[in-house]
Amino acid sequence: MVNRAVLAHRLFTGISRRHLACLTEELAAPWQADLEGRRHVARGGARKRANGAGARHRLVLVDRPVAALIHLRHDLPHAVLGLLFGVDRSTITRPTAEIRPFPAARGCAVPDRPGLRLGTLTDVFAYARAEGIELRLDATEIQVHRPPAGRGGRRAFVSGKKKQNTMKATVIADWRGRTLWTDALRPERMHDATAARNEGIADCFQHFPDVEGPGVSGSWSTTCSNSIYPRAGWRCRAACCSRSRPDAVPR
Repeated sequence: MVNRAVLAHRLFTGISRRHLACLTEELAAPWQADLEGRRHVARGGARKRANGAGARHRLVLVDRPVAALIHLRHDLPHAVLGLLFGVDRSTITRPTAEIRPFPAARGCAVPDRPGLRLGTLTDVFAYARAEGIELRLDATEIQVHRPPAGRGGRRAFVSGKKKQNTMKATVIADWRGRTLWTDALRPERMHDATAARNEGIADCFQHFPDVEGPGVSGSWSTTCSNSIYPRAGWRCRAACCSRSRPDAVPR
Protein backbone atom coordinates (compact mmCIF):
# COMPACT_ATOMS: atom_id res chain seq x y z
CA MET A 1 0.00 0.00 0.00
CA VAL A 2 1.33 3.43 -0.99
CA ASN A 3 0.77 6.57 1.04
CA ARG A 4 -2.38 8.12 -0.41
CA ALA A 5 -0.92 11.60 -0.04
CA VAL A 6 1.79 10.55 -2.49
CA LEU A 7 -0.79 9.25 -4.96
CA ALA A 8 -2.40 12.71 -4.98
CA HIS A 9 0.79 14.23 -6.44
CA ARG A 10 0.40 15.93 -9.80
CA LEU A 11 2.76 13.41 -11.42
CA PHE A 12 0.02 10.82 -10.88
CA THR A 13 -3.13 12.90 -11.31
CA GLY A 14 -1.96 15.57 -13.77
CA ILE A 15 -3.37 18.42 -11.66
CA SER A 16 -2.09 20.30 -8.62
CA ARG A 17 -3.15 19.43 -5.09
CA ARG A 18 -4.99 22.73 -4.85
CA HIS A 19 -6.94 22.00 -8.03
CA LEU A 20 -7.65 18.48 -6.79
CA ALA A 21 -8.99 19.84 -3.49
CA CYS A 22 -11.29 22.26 -5.34
CA LEU A 23 -12.48 19.45 -7.61
CA THR A 24 -13.24 17.18 -4.65
CA GLU A 25 -15.12 19.95 -2.87
CA GLU A 26 -17.20 20.63 -5.99
CA LEU A 27 -18.03 16.94 -6.46
CA ALA A 28 -19.04 16.36 -2.83
CA ALA A 29 -22.63 17.64 -3.11
CA PRO A 30 -23.67 15.88 -6.36
CA TRP A 31 -21.95 12.66 -5.30
CA GLN A 32 -23.73 12.66 -1.93
CA ALA A 33 -27.08 13.39 -3.59
CA ASP A 34 -26.59 10.54 -6.07
CA LEU A 35 -25.55 8.20 -3.25
CA GLU A 36 -28.62 8.99 -1.16
CA GLY A 37 -30.83 8.59 -4.22
CA ARG A 38 -29.51 5.10 -4.92
CA ARG A 39 -29.86 4.18 -1.25
CA HIS A 40 -33.45 5.45 -1.22
CA VAL A 41 -34.28 3.22 -4.19
CA ALA A 42 -32.56 0.23 -2.60
CA ARG A 43 -34.39 0.72 0.72
CA GLY A 44 -37.71 1.42 -0.93
CA GLY A 45 -38.31 4.41 1.30
CA ALA A 46 -36.80 6.94 3.67
CA ARG A 47 -33.82 6.28 5.92
CA LYS A 48 -34.65 4.42 9.14
CA ARG A 49 -31.29 4.87 10.87
CA ALA A 50 -29.36 7.99 11.76
CA ASN A 51 -26.82 9.48 9.36
CA GLY A 52 -23.46 7.77 9.63
CA ALA A 53 -24.81 4.36 10.58
CA GLY A 54 -23.82 1.29 8.60
CA ALA A 55 -20.64 0.16 6.91
CA ARG A 56 -17.91 2.67 6.09
CA HIS A 57 -16.53 3.30 2.62
CA ARG A 58 -13.21 1.58 1.99
CA LEU A 59 -12.48 4.24 -0.63
CA VAL A 60 -13.65 7.63 0.63
CA LEU A 61 -14.67 10.53 -1.59
CA VAL A 62 -11.24 12.19 -1.38
CA ASP A 63 -9.59 9.11 -2.87
CA ARG A 64 -12.11 8.43 -5.63
CA PRO A 65 -11.16 11.31 -7.96
CA VAL A 66 -7.50 10.42 -7.40
CA ALA A 67 -8.06 6.80 -8.43
CA ALA A 68 -10.13 7.84 -11.46
CA LEU A 69 -7.54 10.38 -12.63
CA ILE A 70 -4.65 7.93 -12.25
CA HIS A 71 -6.57 5.31 -14.22
CA LEU A 72 -7.46 7.72 -17.03
CA ARG A 73 -4.03 9.36 -17.18
CA HIS A 74 -1.77 6.30 -16.93
CA ASP A 75 -4.21 3.53 -17.97
CA LEU A 76 -3.36 1.46 -14.91
CA PRO A 77 -5.53 -1.65 -14.40
CA HIS A 78 -7.94 -1.56 -11.49
CA ALA A 79 -6.09 -4.46 -9.87
CA VAL A 80 -2.90 -2.37 -9.75
CA LEU A 81 -4.78 0.62 -8.34
CA GLY A 82 -6.29 -1.65 -5.71
CA LEU A 83 -2.80 -2.70 -4.68
CA LEU A 84 -1.66 0.93 -4.45
CA PHE A 85 -4.67 1.96 -2.36
CA GLY A 86 -4.64 -1.19 -0.25
CA VAL A 87 -8.12 -2.36 -1.31
CA ASP A 88 -9.64 -5.03 -3.53
CA ARG A 89 -9.99 -4.54 -7.28
CA SER A 90 -13.78 -4.36 -7.04
CA THR A 91 -13.42 -1.53 -4.51
CA ILE A 92 -11.70 0.47 -7.25
CA THR A 93 -13.95 -0.52 -10.16
CA ARG A 94 -17.30 0.47 -8.71
CA PRO A 95 -16.36 3.78 -7.00
CA THR A 96 -14.44 5.09 -10.01
CA ALA A 97 -17.35 4.21 -12.30
CA GLU A 98 -19.67 6.14 -9.98
CA ILE A 99 -17.46 9.24 -9.72
CA ARG A 100 -16.43 9.63 -13.38
CA PRO A 101 -19.75 11.03 -14.70
CA PHE A 102 -19.60 14.00 -12.32
CA PRO A 103 -16.37 15.61 -13.62
CA ALA A 104 -17.56 14.92 -17.18
CA ALA A 105 -20.82 16.77 -16.51
CA ARG A 106 -18.90 19.88 -15.44
CA GLY A 107 -17.76 20.54 -18.98
CA CYS A 108 -14.43 21.98 -20.10
CA ALA A 109 -13.00 25.12 -18.56
CA VAL A 110 -12.45 28.13 -20.81
CA PRO A 111 -8.88 29.48 -20.80
CA ASP A 112 -8.51 32.84 -19.05
CA ARG A 113 -12.22 32.84 -18.15
CA PRO A 114 -12.59 31.52 -14.57
CA GLY A 115 -16.01 30.09 -13.80
CA LEU A 116 -17.06 29.69 -17.45
CA ARG A 117 -17.49 26.13 -18.72
CA LEU A 118 -18.52 24.67 -22.06
CA GLY A 119 -20.71 21.62 -21.65
CA THR A 120 -22.22 21.16 -25.10
CA LEU A 121 -21.23 21.55 -28.72
CA THR A 122 -23.56 24.52 -29.04
CA ASP A 123 -21.75 26.25 -26.17
CA VAL A 124 -18.44 25.83 -27.98
CA PHE A 125 -19.70 27.36 -31.23
CA ALA A 126 -21.42 30.20 -29.37
CA TYR A 127 -18.19 30.91 -27.49
CA ALA A 128 -16.18 30.89 -30.74
CA ARG A 129 -18.58 33.35 -32.38
CA ALA A 130 -18.68 35.66 -29.35
CA GLU A 131 -14.91 35.73 -28.84
CA GLY A 132 -13.86 35.49 -32.49
CA ILE A 133 -11.41 32.67 -31.81
CA GLU A 134 -10.21 29.87 -34.04
CA LEU A 135 -11.32 26.31 -33.32
CA ARG A 136 -9.38 23.22 -34.30
CA LEU A 137 -11.23 19.93 -34.64
CA ASP A 138 -9.68 16.50 -34.90
CA ALA A 139 -10.25 12.91 -33.81
CA THR A 140 -8.06 10.90 -31.44
CA GLU A 141 -8.00 7.14 -30.94
CA ILE A 142 -8.62 5.58 -27.53
CA GLN A 143 -7.62 1.98 -26.92
CA VAL A 144 -10.49 -0.16 -25.59
CA HIS A 145 -10.99 -3.79 -24.64
CA ARG A 146 -11.69 -6.21 -27.45
CA PRO A 147 -15.46 -6.64 -27.96
CA PRO A 148 -16.78 -10.11 -27.06
CA ALA A 149 -16.90 -12.76 -29.77
CA GLY A 150 -20.13 -12.86 -31.73
CA ARG A 151 -20.94 -9.20 -31.16
CA GLY A 152 -22.26 -7.43 -34.22
CA GLY A 153 -19.93 -4.84 -35.72
CA ARG A 154 -16.93 -6.21 -33.87
CA ARG A 155 -14.52 -5.51 -36.73
CA ALA A 156 -15.49 -1.84 -36.76
CA PHE A 157 -13.35 -1.30 -33.66
CA VAL A 158 -10.12 -2.61 -35.22
CA SER A 159 -7.70 0.22 -35.96
CA GLY A 160 -5.72 -0.17 -39.15
CA LYS A 161 -3.12 2.29 -37.87
CA LYS A 162 -2.59 0.98 -34.35
CA LYS A 163 -3.52 -2.65 -35.03
CA GLN A 164 -5.60 -2.58 -31.86
CA ASN A 165 -9.23 -2.23 -30.82
CA THR A 166 -9.90 1.47 -30.50
CA MET A 167 -12.63 4.09 -30.47
CA LYS A 168 -12.43 7.63 -31.78
CA ALA A 169 -13.38 10.76 -29.92
CA THR A 170 -13.84 14.16 -31.53
CA VAL A 171 -11.78 16.88 -29.85
CA ILE A 172 -12.27 20.62 -30.26
CA ALA A 173 -9.45 22.89 -29.12
CA ASP A 174 -8.57 26.54 -29.45
CA TRP A 175 -5.72 27.83 -31.58
CA ARG A 176 -3.24 27.04 -28.79
CA GLY A 177 -4.34 23.42 -28.53
CA ARG A 178 -6.27 23.82 -25.27
CA THR A 179 -9.23 21.44 -25.13
CA LEU A 180 -12.71 23.00 -25.17
CA TRP A 181 -14.89 19.95 -25.90
CA THR A 182 -14.45 16.19 -26.21
CA ASP A 183 -17.23 13.80 -27.15
CA ALA A 184 -18.72 11.92 -30.11
CA LEU A 185 -17.29 8.50 -29.28
CA ARG A 186 -17.67 6.03 -32.12
CA PRO A 187 -15.92 2.92 -33.50
CA GLU A 188 -12.53 3.56 -35.07
CA ARG A 189 -13.58 2.73 -38.62
CA MET A 190 -16.29 5.39 -38.76
CA HIS A 191 -15.02 8.26 -40.89
CA ASP A 192 -14.60 11.67 -39.28
CA ALA A 193 -17.03 13.24 -41.76
CA THR A 194 -19.72 10.69 -40.89
CA ALA A 195 -19.25 11.33 -37.18
CA ALA A 196 -19.50 15.07 -37.76
CA ARG A 197 -22.88 14.63 -39.41
CA ASN A 198 -24.17 12.20 -36.79
CA GLU A 199 -23.09 14.31 -33.81
CA GLY A 200 -24.60 17.57 -35.04
CA ILE A 201 -21.41 19.43 -35.97
CA ALA A 202 -22.85 20.13 -39.41
CA ASP A 203 -26.01 21.54 -37.83
CA CYS A 204 -23.95 23.90 -35.68
CA PHE A 205 -22.39 25.42 -38.81
CA GLN A 206 -25.92 26.14 -40.06
CA HIS A 207 -27.10 27.70 -36.79
CA PHE A 208 -23.90 29.73 -36.36
CA PRO A 209 -23.20 31.15 -39.84
CA ASP A 210 -20.40 33.37 -38.51
CA VAL A 211 -18.34 30.26 -37.73
CA GLU A 212 -16.95 28.85 -40.94
CA GLY A 213 -14.78 25.92 -41.94
CA PRO A 214 -12.15 25.49 -44.66
CA GLY A 215 -14.72 24.37 -47.24
CA VAL A 216 -17.57 26.84 -46.84
CA SER A 217 -18.81 27.03 -50.40
CA GLY A 218 -21.72 24.76 -51.26
CA SER A 219 -23.64 22.45 -48.97
CA TRP A 220 -22.08 20.61 -46.05
CA SER A 221 -22.63 17.26 -47.76
CA THR A 222 -20.42 18.28 -50.67
CA THR A 223 -17.64 19.94 -48.68
CA CYS A 224 -17.52 17.86 -45.52
CA SER A 225 -15.21 15.21 -46.96
CA ASN A 226 -12.70 17.92 -47.89
CA SER A 227 -13.10 19.89 -44.68
CA ILE A 228 -12.42 17.02 -42.28
CA TYR A 229 -9.14 15.29 -42.85
CA PRO A 230 -8.08 12.53 -40.43
CA ARG A 231 -4.36 13.23 -40.46
CA ALA A 232 -4.14 16.99 -40.45
CA GLY A 233 -7.44 17.79 -38.73
CA TRP A 234 -9.37 20.91 -39.64
CA ARG A 235 -10.24 24.22 -38.12
CA CYS A 236 -12.93 26.83 -38.21
CA ARG A 237 -12.62 30.51 -37.51
CA ALA A 238 -15.36 32.85 -36.36
CA ALA A 239 -16.18 35.45 -39.03
CA CYS A 240 -13.10 34.43 -41.03
CA CYS A 241 -12.15 31.44 -43.18
CA SER A 242 -8.67 29.95 -43.59
CA ARG A 243 -7.98 27.25 -46.17
CA SER A 244 -4.56 26.14 -44.93
CA ARG A 245 -4.42 22.80 -43.13
CA PRO A 246 -3.40 23.06 -39.46
CA ASP A 247 -1.48 20.55 -37.42
CA ALA A 248 -3.49 17.96 -35.55
CA VAL A 249 -4.67 18.61 -32.04
CA PRO A 250 -2.00 17.29 -29.62
CA ARG A 251 -2.89 13.82 -28.40
